[in-house]
Amino acid sequence: QVQLVESGGGLVQAGGSLRLSCAASGRTFSTYAVSWFRQAPGKEREFVAAVRSGGSTFYADSVKGRFTISRTNAKNTVYLQMNSLKPEDTAVYYCAADKDSRIYVFRNKMEYDYWGQGTQVTVSS
Repeated sequence: QVQLVESGGGLVQAGGSLRLSCAASGRTFSTYAVSWFRQAPGKEREFVAAVRSGGSTFYADSVKGRFTISRTNAKNTVYLQMNSLKPEDTAVYYCAADKDSRIYVFRNKMEYDYWGQGTQVTVSS
């Protein structure tokens, strides 16, 4: 069982930066893949970025070159560094996790059993 807690959201002007954190419980966190998803009002929850247990990363086209996902297994934490933020990045951001070996399509939210409660990111124009 894994519990996830996000933090780091807030209000920022367009062009600014934020760093989100996803802190996980559990002794086997290093074997889990972790992803960030986001959901804007009235829209579907969408994939943002993923980091596998071995450190490989994947990004949605909309955030490539602006966002960076990383993990520190010693702290059971995954980060999402968000730079050059745009108003369209405004959403609730969720981290999700599951055993790396169980996930076939990292962009598919249905592949993940464990979710955090979300953190709000608002980018003003």
